[in-house]
Amino acid sequence: MSDKLWGGRFTGKAAEWVDEFGASIGFDYRLAAEDIEGSLAHVKMLGQQGIISQAEADQITAGLHAIEKDLAVGKVEFSVANEDIHLNIELLLTKKIGPVAGKLHTGRSRNDQVATDFHLWVKHRLPAVQDAITELQQTLLDLAKKNAEVIMPGYTHMQHAQPISYGHYLLAYFEMFQRDFERFEFNKQHTDNLPLGAAALAGTTFPINRQTVADELGFASIYHNSLDAVSDRDFALEFLSNASILMVHLSRMAEELILWGTYEFNYIELSDNFSTGSSIMPQKKNADFAELVRGKTGHVFGSLMGLLTVMKGLPLAYNKDMQEDKAATFEVMDTILASVKVFTGMLSTMTVHADRMEAATKDDFSNATELADYLAAKGVPFRQAHAIVGELVLKGIQEGKTLNQMPLAELQAADSHIEADVYAELESKTAVNRRTSLGGTAVVNVLKEVDRGQQILADRS
Repeated sequence: MSDKLWGGRFTGKAAEWVDEFGASIGFDYRLAAEDIEGSLAHVKMLGQQGIISQAEADQITAGLHAIEKDLAVGKVEFSVANEDIHLNIELLLTKKIGPVAGKLHTGRSRNDQVATDFHLWVKHRLPAVQDAITELQQTLLDLAKKNAEVIMPGYTHMQHAQPISYGHYLLAYFEMFQRDFERFEFNKQHTDNLPLGAAALAGTTFPINRQTVADELGFASIYHNSLDAVSDRDFALEFLSNASILMVHLSRMAEELILWGTYEFNYIELSDNFSTGSSIMPQKKNADFAELVRGKTGHVFGSLMGLLTVMKGLPLAYNKDMQEDKAATFEVMDTILASVKVFTGMLSTMTVHADRMEAATKDDFSNATELADYLAAKGVPFRQAHAIVGELVLKGIQEGKTLNQMPLAELQAADSHIEADVYAELESKTAVNRRTSLGGTAVVNVLKEVDRGQQILADRS
């Protein structure tokens, strides 16, 4: 007979390398605290329901608390031979309290046990993700308020488009991260669902009380179908999807920080704490941490695609393929928490070169739309105004001068509606502050949106 806890019907013994291939303890050891937490709730219910005696329940509870203490001080060693965290904990419990430890598994399976552990693990950590996002959003609000009047080029297709407030730019990312926060909030709903009690796939004949366990563990709801309970990994897929979108936002901003820190742009400078140098070029200051966030995005995407691929063809109910869910989720959780923290640090310590940003709006044609709008306001059809200004831009490019630098007579030769007041309209700050429509870049809007953002964060607490 095999020496495995499940080995009653087996006569053969797998080679050590086969055990290593099948084992998950190399990563699911991170579920140890949740495994004990789930077991404590389960055994409490078993005792209350009279499924085991109260004395046995108390003995098992004491043993689990003893293992908990051993874990806290690093006295526990896990074995690959025992496959996973569940069997490792059960065998440690057996060593502490003897055969009565075997009664802990009454009315449950490793299938609903691992699902419960995994739910608990993600449930416990989603608030930390949201806290990290909140801190990043607060940093963006602080920067936006400080830089509301800083003018910079706005881009489309990475070409100068129209001047905008730098604070307005920063608030665009505040909104992205707000949606990320809300996605993780929705993720909580599907994570906060108790699988324990589904047993292997069909429920159990023992008179368990699943609501008691849910209340003990703080779950808001209970799976109502035992097949679904042990098969569902939607909450993990949602987490990985949400994490991927979060990393998209971080990566996009990282790309801009990298570009804007170059000699050619020089809009910002990252602090020494979030930069590195070169082993051969003494002058270099590299945005390595922004680059790492951009690079780690690929790993997060890969984890999502990996689990989607694992799940796409699985029949109900549990399959060993699902063992692949945890390592990816653990790694992604670590990655996004670190990435958001790094980003918050980078933004809060960087230097903004406001003069350089505004200067970049002085020698370009990002005010061309202002002239077209100016003509439209005087009754010129916008398409006609667009063509007139386009010809002036072409003339300016050919002659090496901006619209602001063209003499009034030259502008009036293009259209008689143009008057001397046009030069004020062509100023970058004027262009920014005229855009007072909801969502526009005007400084007054930026400050209102900062206040709105502060209220959003205040409402969370």
